[in-house]
Amino acid sequence: MRIALVSDAWTPQVNGVVRTLQTTAAELRDRGHALTLLTPDQFRTVPCPSYPEIRLALGCGRGVARRLSAADPDAVHIATEGPLGWAARRWCRDRAVLFTTSFHTRFPDYVAIRTGMPADWFWPVLRRFHAPAARIFAATERLERELQGRGLHQTHRWSRGVDLTLFQPDGAQLSGLDALPRPLMLCVGRVAAEKNIAPFLAVDRPGTKLIVGDGPALPDLRAAHPDALFLGALHGAALAAAYRAADVLVFPSRTDTFGLVMIEALASGVPVAAFPVPGPLDIIGRDGRGIMGGDRSVGALDDDLDAAITRALSVDRDTCAAYAQAFSWASSTDQFVAGLSPRPIMAASPPRSTAAAEAVLR
Repeated sequence: MRIALVSDAWTPQVNGVVRTLQTTAAELRDRGHALTLLTPDQFRTVPCPSYPEIRLALGCGRGVARRLSAADPDAVHIATEGPLGWAARRWCRDRAVLFTTSFHTRFPDYVAIRTGMPADWFWPVLRRFHAPAARIFAATERLERELQGRGLHQTHRWSRGVDLTLFQPDGAQLSGLDALPRPLMLCVGRVAAEKNIAPFLAVDRPGTKLIVGDGPALPDLRAAHPDALFLGALHGAALAAAYRAADVLVFPSRTDTFGLVMIEALASGVPVAAFPVPGPLDIIGRDGRGIMGGDRSVGALDDDLDAAITRALSVDRDTCAAYAQAFSWASSTDQFVAGLSPRPIMAASPPRSTAAAEAVLR
């Protein structure tokens, strides 16, 4: 199949969305699909205000149209709601080409955190973006229900995976941490307001707080919490070694749609402590035993983050690693391919106008 994958999120960004898309792209190519990527590095870009490592493509409409026309894709998947995503959406609608989208990030919540305005004010833009899609990929059942409640009913499950050859309990641990007071409480993710790291840093308990990641909130948090150890962004083997060194992963975010770092930690044998919110509920489960009917805990969720950490520290590490085996990138890619909208699902005679295409989508 000829697949076009369009994403405004790409390297040098370091986050779960980019890791998911890069891994999926590699899996698709390994399976023999002809993949065309449209990413910001192919266009002139400017830094996103307050997020300079996020590059926004400028005047990309013609370039996107040219690349998509040359690719002649059987399926178009638009992963993000940025300039490239809107340009690809326009190309598809102008040509009556069915396309799929995915919902990775709760942008209304992020903007609300930064502006103080209600998140509901920003949902109309996202509804407008996703409404014409043949399917909207969502990582969890809970997220599917949320989107359906917002009037976006054409959801499709696209879960996530973990590299079990990289993230595993056996292997080197990050050096220089041996002499630190235990437990080692690790937080991995973008150091930004929406990741809600401050409540974790405010937890008053013995041990050492480790922060892996970079972002706009890093200088202020480092200055306010000199007792915490900020390790910067880590990748690959170094990130896996950081997980293995930790006694618990603390995931304080209240806005993530999934939380890829949680299954990376579990695969490394590290239990998870988090708030009982979407993301953690969909991986750790309300009772801490996961979502697959297990009888042993893999972490702990609590509105009191300190209490969640306390319970998670008693969890068996082997149980965590065993649970993570259920999250594979092969299964994730199976779901991705199954959700695409290639030509066979269109009418026998493809509609020749945007109005006709919209009639099909209704």
